[in-house]
Amino acid sequence: MATQDFLFELGTEELPPKALTALSASMESDIVSGIRELFGKQADSVFADATVNTYAAPRRLAITISNLADEVPSSTFNMQGPPARIAFDDEGKPTKALEGFARKCGTTVEQLEEIDGKMSFRKEIPAKALSNELPAIVENAMHKLPIPKRMRWGASRAEFVRPVKWVVMMLGESVIDCEILGLKADRITRGHRFHHNHDIELTAAGEYLENLESVGKVIADFEERSEKIRAQVEAEGQLINAVAQIDEDLLDEVTALNEWPVALTGRFDERFLDVPAQALISSMKEHQKYFHVTDAEGQLMPYFITIANIESKDPAQVIAGNERVIRPRLADAAFFFETDKKRTLESRIDDLKNIVFQKDLGTLHDKAVRVASLAKHIAAALGQDEAKAERAAMLAKTDLMTDMVFEFTDLQGLMGYHYALNDGEDEAVAKAQNEQYMPRFAGDELPVTEPGIAVAIADRLDTLVGLFGINQPPTGSKDPFALRRASLGVLRILVERELDLDLADLISVAANNHNDLPARDGLEDKVVDFMLDRFRAWYEDEGIAVEVYLSVHALRPTRPLEFNQRVQAVSHFRTLSEAEALAAANKRVANILSKQDTEAADSVSETLLQEDAEKALAAAVAAKQTALAPLVAEGNFKAVLEELAELRPTVDTFFDDVMVMADDEAVRNNRLALLKQLRSLFLGVADISALS
Repeated sequence: MATQDFLFELGTEELPPKALTALSASMESDIVSGIRELFGKQADSVFADATVNTYAAPRRLAITISNLADEVPSSTFNMQGPPARIAFDDEGKPTKALEGFARKCGTTVEQLEEIDGKMSFRKEIPAKALSNELPAIVENAMHKLPIPKRMRWGASRAEFVRPVKWVVMMLGESVIDCEILGLKADRITRGHRFHHNHDIELTAAGEYLENLESVGKVIADFEERSEKIRAQVEAEGQLINAVAQIDEDLLDEVTALNEWPVALTGRFDERFLDVPAQALISSMKEHQKYFHVTDAEGQLMPYFITIANIESKDPAQVIAGNERVIRPRLADAAFFFETDKKRTLESRIDDLKNIVFQKDLGTLHDKAVRVASLAKHIAAALGQDEAKAERAAMLAKTDLMTDMVFEFTDLQGLMGYHYALNDGEDEAVAKAQNEQYMPRFAGDELPVTEPGIAVAIADRLDTLVGLFGINQPPTGSKDPFALRRASLGVLRILVERELDLDLADLISVAANNHNDLPARDGLEDKVVDFMLDRFRAWYEDEGIAVEVYLSVHALRPTRPLEFNQRVQAVSHFRTLSEAEALAAANKRVANILSKQDTEAADSVSETLLQEDAEKALAAAVAAKQTALAPLVAEGNFKAVLEELAELRPTVDTFFDDVMVMADDEAVRNNRLALLKQLRSLFLGVADISALS
């Protein structure tokens, strides 16, 4: 089978930088899957020697597949119909079922044949040239690109995210005759807008990448450009004895903005360093796409590194232009900072009354009052300073009313910290302004200060309770208020900061702080269950088996710290040699008890114990009840299960030697009571039967 190199390139006006990699990945997936579907069962062998590469740059999306079979081999199509024994009636005439099958296959009854006892339609499908099939595959991939809103341009009826300027589609040395998005495919690509704003004619698909870079001054490979930018930025930092800080999201965006990246270092006035560093960084990053640099101690330095999309003959002019642009940006940040400091955060509390948090849940001021009340309750439960928690909560959203946060929304909390310090607030109260948003994402750091912990928990719980209370919980993949993330944040804080708080209690207090919630009945249980369900994904990420989680969840402990302690204990227990047998025994006991019309008694009568095995089990259970009580009280669930593991031989012997469902009702009930006590010992930690 002959092979050729395939090339498809779509040339456009500048593509949206934040969508570039998603567009490229979607294009690759759909084109490759389309070709694989075309080859069917032979796809794996076809792609065994082929190499797929995708390219994404500001003005182009491209894919190359080297060593691709240029022909789809002939094949046999075989469709089975009704069994041959019922295909014809007694007179030898075809049944309606057979006639219907023939029509479905687009043929006549005479063309059908019997294969393996069934009437079948077999058709030879001739080989076909791949070049004839590729246009439809590519066209389908273009229509399936994740573009939320398409546009038209000029007189064209085609629609795309940006105007399409050229199309290249080749198989080997030949152009594939087709039209994509309103343009006829050709062998002509284009170079860099400034370095080589000319056509580049390709002789063969395989020379695409080399010609584009050496002649056109375009680095088409996204990863290659990204690493080139990273290396250049790091090198620029070293030249000024600084450490270049490379934000990965910014790196991706800058990579998507440049075809021929060149890193240059500029400088700004040191007086701007009086402004909080993060404000300057946000200004440089969001508005100018600059990388910032720090000294060895992590302090911001008055330099920035920009990426130019051109190799200038006079880089000093490019640098000077960027310095002129950044100066007013930083001056704005300095102005906002100085202006904001003229008003205290406390004076902005009443301003929160003008901002609606959620139409059914009131204003930000209403929320602040609720959060302050709950934060105070949390502080009291933890034996902490209630006044500081309440104060931190009342100030928590006031920095949203400042000019700096209005301009740079990602600085909320951080600017609250700086402004609180400027106002003379307690340092812990000030830190809480930033810590209220921790953790912001998976793996993020947690709040440290007592007020910060109280406000971070209270703020999230207030939102959770409020939205559930107005019947707006997350549905499917839709979670506009990020309630799943809020739940995980609360769980992380409680578990990792080892705070022994009861979710049911906190949620009840939070619910009572709200007025007239339409879904108030059963609200506590709904929110608790929703939050405890978040543990499942948590433990899956930790590699803990789902049955371990389920064994604890079955008991529904509402203290997250205790929930985690139980899970860790069960996870350890599962590694013991006795675990499997005891889990099976627990399941057997649970099944026996569940089939009884009346609940087994709580106490066991020694006088009714007959067999040595049941006497031994009764004695062992009684001994463990005494030994385990202090361990359960201190929450040492790991030790509890290790103690219970010692029961395995006694339990095994009991089930081998004792008939639980004895004919004597009194003896039978006594044995059921013994099993109930045995199961209760394990249920003090988890439902171990879930492990079986």
